[in-house]
Amino acid sequence: MADLRSDTVTRPTAGMRDAMAKAAVGDDVFGDDPTVNALEAHVAALFGHEAALFAPSGTMANQIALQLVVPPGGELLAGADAHVVTYEVGAAAMLGGISTRTWQPDGAALDVERIAGMIRPAGYPSVPTAAIAVEQTHNLGGGGVVPLATIQHLRAVADKQGIALHCDGARIWHAHIADGVTLAEYGALFDTLSVCLSKGLGAPVGSLIIGSREKITKARVIRKRLGGGMRQVGILAAAGRYALDNQLQRLTEDHERARIIAEALSPFGVIDPERVRTNLVPLDLSKHDLDAPTLAARAAERGVLIAAMLPRTARLVTHLDLNDEAMDQAIEVLSDLLNT
Repeated sequence: MADLRSDTVTRPTAGMRDAMAKAAVGDDVFGDDPTVNALEAHVAALFGHEAALFAPSGTMANQIALQLVVPPGGELLAGADAHVVTYEVGAAAMLGGISTRTWQPDGAALDVERIAGMIRPAGYPSVPTAAIAVEQTHNLGGGGVVPLATIQHLRAVADKQGIALHCDGARIWHAHIADGVTLAEYGALFDTLSVCLSKGLGAPVGSLIIGSREKITKARVIRKRLGGGMRQVGILAAAGRYALDNQLQRLTEDHERARIIAEALSPFGVIDPERVRTNLVPLDLSKHDLDAPTLAARAAERGVLIAAMLPRTARLVTHLDLNDEAMDQAIEVLSDLLNT
């Protein structure tokens, strides 16, 4: 099978498995797992922050970070198709007591002035805005990269209004590689970040929350409350560190393959290759006879797995385990199906 459903479907490489097998471990709930501690310090330093905390999933990392910057009853502003709104099953409201208000999305193209106009100050009877969430790269925006200048503008707005800025940076590694913006430059613009090790980088599991030492101390309590306290988790942290050290720069290969796929499928009117910046290839089927679930089902019958993200939007994702042969297979099968 050529599996393009997500970059989370990768398997650990031989080198990663070896690093996991040899990892020094302790009890992370007691804070004495040396491999976890080293990973957290390393990632915090990459982004220019004081501290970080390892979490088992990106959703947990996001939700911990949101609880750090939005008090119960406070308001979060985000895009209507943001991961924290669309794909975390109402966790912000249910677990954090967070009220969410959204702007009409346009992928990675943020209208900062429009967002600024949505901010509500404290005072009866409105719900005060406490934070804004930005997704980098933007999932339903086709892996689009929010420009650094846009985030800098949004940071200035947040500072003026006295509110926080959170980054759902599950694929921020791809933005770093695509635009050449350093991780520290991104880190300097956000109060909190969540970053994922299993999307693109090829680790089997794990994300981190990044912020000040004070915030991460609070984050450790919230993680425990959510059931995320782990024991000899250095085995997993070792995979994440291996991924950062050995599989970050190779993301250029995923970007190149995504662009090749987009160019091959562009004649069918479902994708503009110029909008494909990273490893996500969204197919717009709004003008095609096939809807996304049907296309995905027919492709699967022929050995190609893709994701039906919305009724008329399918998604292809390039990753560590997708080689040229699988890419060519996907192009052949999808071209045949779309040529109807």
